[in-house]
Amino acid sequence: MDSGILSRILDDIRDYGGDYVIDTFDVGHEAHDPSSARITVESDDDASLQRLLMRLQTRGVNQLVPGEAVTGTAELDGVLPDGFYSTTNLQTRVCIEGTWYDVENPEMDCGLVVGSTSDGATRVRTVPMSDVTAGMRIVVGASGIQVSVPSPRGSADSFGRADDSAPWEKPQAVVVRQVADGMRQAKADGKRLLWVAGPGVVHTGAAPALVSLIACGFVDILFAGNALATHDIEASLYGASLGVDLSMAHGVEHGHEHHVRALNTVRKSGSIAAAVADGVVTSGIMHALVTHEKRFVLVGSVRDDGPLPDVYTDVLEGQRAMRAEIRDVGYCLMMATQLNSVATANILPATVPLVCVDINPTTVTKIADRGSNQGRGIVTDVGLFLEQLALELVPDYRRT
Repeated sequence: MDSGILSRILDDIRDYGGDYVIDTFDVGHEAHDPSSARITVESDDDASLQRLLMRLQTRGVNQLVPGEAVTGTAELDGVLPDGFYSTTNLQTRVCIEGTWYDVENPEMDCGLVVGSTSDGATRVRTVPMSDVTAGMRIVVGASGIQVSVPSPRGSADSFGRADDSAPWEKPQAVVVRQVADGMRQAKADGKRLLWVAGPGVVHTGAAPALVSLIACGFVDILFAGNALATHDIEASLYGASLGVDLSMAHGVEHGHEHHVRALNTVRKSGSIAAAVADGVVTSGIMHALVTHEKRFVLVGSVRDDGPLPDVYTDVLEGQRAMRAEIRDVGYCLMMATQLNSVATANILPATVPLVCVDINPTTVTKIADRGSNQGRGIVTDVGLFLEQLALELVPDYRRT
């Protein structure tokens, strides 16, 4: 009841032109007891009803008698059939010919393709629109589908939500400690830690903290754009980020061209790893990722200079590279990058806790607006946050 989910469900029904009757409503006696409701929902036609039922499943609402899934055939590459089931990021099951199948790789805003394994067994998986091929068997409508919401004990809801009304009005030392505990637990569970970072990490002087976290095993994979890697390498080569001396916090003469020269240097080596192996890049985040054999995916944008040789300039290929790396991720930290954070939140299942840190409140609330309610938003300077996180996780960090 405290989550306000029922009022949002009823609002959804009205927003989608439907009507409802609450048949039963059982409220939990204690604060942590679950509540349940049985609601009859109706709409003007079946197509509208199916859309409404799909919307309600984003809230974790299921049909009492789900029936069997209905499938249609994709007629064109890159085009889903009309009425396709639009997926949530929740754990999902689909009933095919009387048998329930777990959906592989839950991801929001995809279709569900029914296929078979090499030994002929049925499988159901999410498929992005761009990866649809003609002839695929795609689930249409909301019949035969059930979703489940992660329990608070196993998600970031145990310490907050990304849409907290005032995420800056929290004692930061306690918040950082809770994040550190979540990271330790993920590692103890054998899961990987995913980081999503923007160039603000470098601009604020927080790169040494992130390097220390990489060295101590608290970064397994990094998602970023060309800018983070470029300015990190610029700092390694010239001691400046975006032309600002990081030790003195003021601009340097001709500093505006340093990042372009850094790009050119790495392009001459052929890759970031080669530049590290050649002794050209000797410090920084990218150097630490390479030397500690951690994974990274860099995806470019239309405003990129260069870009670095490792950057995916085809965004669809970049998305596929990101999807290939999210298996076994148990915790995700997003630092000062709105677009990359939203992109990553879109492909992660709801079972992965998220922490989004940004000085701009709209960034941390946008994650929740896109449907990723399994995380926490922290409005603060990313440099200060990473320093505090390193103090929590890295032994003797003050002496590094």
